[in-house]
Amino acid sequence: MSGRIGDLSPQQQEALARFRDNLQDLLPALPNADEYFLLRWLRARKFDLQKSEDMLRKLGRKIETVLMVFDMEGLSLKHLWKPAVEVYQQFFAILEANYPETLKNLIVIRAPKLFPVAFNLVKLFMSEETQRKIVILGGNWKQELPKFISPDQLPVEFGGTMTDPDGNPKCLTKIKYGGNVPKNYYLRNQVRMNYEHTVTVARGSFMQLENEILFPGCVLRWQFASEGADIGFGVFLKTKMSEWQRAGELVEVLPIQRYKAHVVPEDGSLTCLKAGVYVLRFDNTYSLMHTKKVSYTVEVLLPDKASEEKIQGFEARRPSPAQ
Repeated sequence: MSGRIGDLSPQQQEALARFRDNLQDLLPALPNADEYFLLRWLRARKFDLQKSEDMLRKLGRKIETVLMVFDMEGLSLKHLWKPAVEVYQQFFAILEANYPETLKNLIVIRAPKLFPVAFNLVKLFMSEETQRKIVILGGNWKQELPKFISPDQLPVEFGGTMTDPDGNPKCLTKIKYGGNVPKNYYLRNQVRMNYEHTVTVARGSFMQLENEILFPGCVLRWQFASEGADIGFGVFLKTKMSEWQRAGELVEVLPIQRYKAHVVPEDGSLTCLKAGVYVLRFDNTYSLMHTKKVSYTVEVLLPDKASEEKIQGFEARRPSPAQ
């Protein structure tokens, strides 16, 4: 039996009744303490009454707000893969739609220079009230975090005093740290891209796309797929604004490389260190026999200016290595 309403064995039904009787002193203080609520705790401990009661008495109190800490160490361009960003957007959309005003603070630590771009992609899915609750901490975040979280509830790894029973400062028995997704979890052919444009690149030729970047720190992101065979791709920077330039006069930013985009769609991005016109080139000059059909989407991702200025301020105040 599943242990859910309508699918309880006689033993599970009896355990539910006894569980309710044992908790008469606690139930009036709990929100919506119906059978659905009680069965969650029983299933979590495989209908062991004592373990279920201990768990509920310890954790089953009413919680009005939560405080979240986002550790951004290791954030890179690969995390701006479009399907992944859509998951982040969906997370915040669900949070706003179903749990309004439950967030006390969202604290960001170890935010790299790329963070303002990533934040700008998801902030539209947050209310203004939620955005005001976001706190970005600088290099002294270990000293600042205990001002938001009681030190005895904060692992030593994050500036608190809590450790595991064996003294581990990361509290691995309480916190599941992130990492690389195991390959056995990979999904094949599950993500279908909808491209905005389709072009035909003639044999022995190439096609170029120009994107003007107005200020440094923007991210140029692209996705493309070819039909039938591979296609060359590279990124260049124009040195003369508002003027036509020969291909050989452009500054190479990302060298031309042949991609088997007919087998696996290509997804990439580039942090633009300079303002200017960036030229994306689909290259078919090496093919004297076949034209190539290419479907693509190109986006310019802008940084959130407020968070960018804050991070720049932290870096400006950081002591130099010589000091």
